[in-house]
Amino acid sequence: MTETFQIRTKDMPAEMGVLLAEYPRDSWNGHPGFKEKTRHWLGAHQMFRRLGAIVRSDAENYLDKERDARDFAGRLSHYGGILVGNLHGHHGWEDYSYFPELSAADPRFDAGLEILEKDHETLNVVLDDFTKVANRTIKLIQLDEAQARDEAGRLHGLAETIEAFLDRHLSDEEELAVPIILHHRLRG
Repeated sequence: MTETFQIRTKDMPAEMGVLLAEYPRDSWNGHPGFKEKTRHWLGAHQMFRRLGAIVRSDAENYLDKERDARDFAGRLSHYGGILVGNLHGHHGWEDYSYFPELSAADPRFDAGLEILEKDHETLNVVLDDFTKVANRTIKLIQLDEAQARDEAGRLHGLAETIEAFLDRHLSDEEELAVPIILHHRLRG
């Protein structure tokens, strides 16, 4: 399903990893500049990864008739709503507050931040489609189980797209932002 959307498949430009070489991921936790705000930001990313996996897995279980339709609808409404709402809020905050702070600290990485902002725009389109299909699936569960299963198949494809997108985007975002934070001792 990822071919439907213009999801970035290219690596970040090599020059964006210049600080990552100095501050590799496995050293972040022990760095004195790794403060609570950065831990919370990374924690939000982990939550998004878990929510994406839950939504995908629930759709699979429903399609495989291992999850009851009403249970699936309730979980989809709950976890899908949390995923979509929090991703929109998180990415809006990054675009308007977090990324400008990183840019002001180290403008060498503006090209990478622009790539991440474009990712956010693409993800917004995917999330809007996901929301429409999820809402339709929930309605159809009440009206026509066969049509609900067809729609849940589309939903599953979108959930896979979101999960793949988040895997790529969040890793790139972390590996660009955290080294800037550590290098410039931001977010303390």
